[in-house]
Amino acid sequence: MAGGPELRELECFLALAEELHFGRAGERLRVSQSRVSQLLATLERRIGGRLVDRTSRRVALTPLGRRLLAGVGPAYAALRQAVEESRDAARGVHDVLRLGFQGHVDAGIAAAVNAYQAPGRRVDLTELPLSDPFGALRRGEVDAAIVLLPVREPGLALVRVFSRQQQTVAVSARHPFAALPAVDAERLAGLPLIGPATPAPEYWRAEQAPAVTPDGRSIPPGPAVTTLQEGIALVAAGRGGMLVCRRTAGFQPRPDVAFVPVTGLPESALGLVVRASGPDARAFAAALPAA
Repeated sequence: MAGGPELRELECFLALAEELHFGRAGERLRVSQSRVSQLLATLERRIGGRLVDRTSRRVALTPLGRRLLAGVGPAYAALRQAVEESRDAARGVHDVLRLGFQGHVDAGIAAAVNAYQAPGRRVDLTELPLSDPFGALRRGEVDAAIVLLPVREPGLALVRVFSRQQQTVAVSARHPFAALPAVDAERLAGLPLIGPATPAPEYWRAEQAPAVTPDGRSIPPGPAVTTLQEGIALVAAGRGGMLVCRRTAGFQPRPDVAFVPVTGLPESALGLVVRASGPDARAFAAALPAA
């Protein structure tokens, strides 16, 4: 259609809609932040309205932007899948496992991916937002997902539990906890805990950022975030603490944030989750590290 949006403009919009951050969208597309702004401005002129509200503190979709995302997102995902399937057929790849993951692909997960892959078989990796651990799996955008437990979702099945880790609390390097070798869970009372935003289900959000200590003392809610990096940035700014497992803490070294082990909390764990009616991921599950 003459005057219609260019594919690159739509790719930019979709990346920005997911990241809600111009810098991260640019990194994902391998373009500058200013180029992201230019592509978005061009698309908004073509559409005839604002798609994104941007302030110094946050980026959010407008109602028009949410409407465009609902219409374009599934179509673009189907287009990408068709291209990938054609490319795989040309290369003789007949078995592709689309794997979503939260946080980081550590050495254990990377080893499982390498062990699973063989001639004609491949794993495609997709990072899942902290605030939406199950959405990509429900929408059929991935075949399996490695997510923080628990999972109590109708239509989804837990195939494997692994990577049990002690909890740590991330705090600003200026916080009194930063000087301690460990902190008891009861001392979290009074510390605002940064947690995942919606659409993550309430029971899952409560597990990642509990409202009470094990003895029932109140823990105030901190800001709700969509990504792990957003949460760590708020920790560094002194907006609260954030519970992360030891595994994740090891991937986040920075001088302005301290990761302090927490005693008295259950260990965190990762799970491999699939749709109950989806592809069989047991062969990949067998390659994952022990619990």
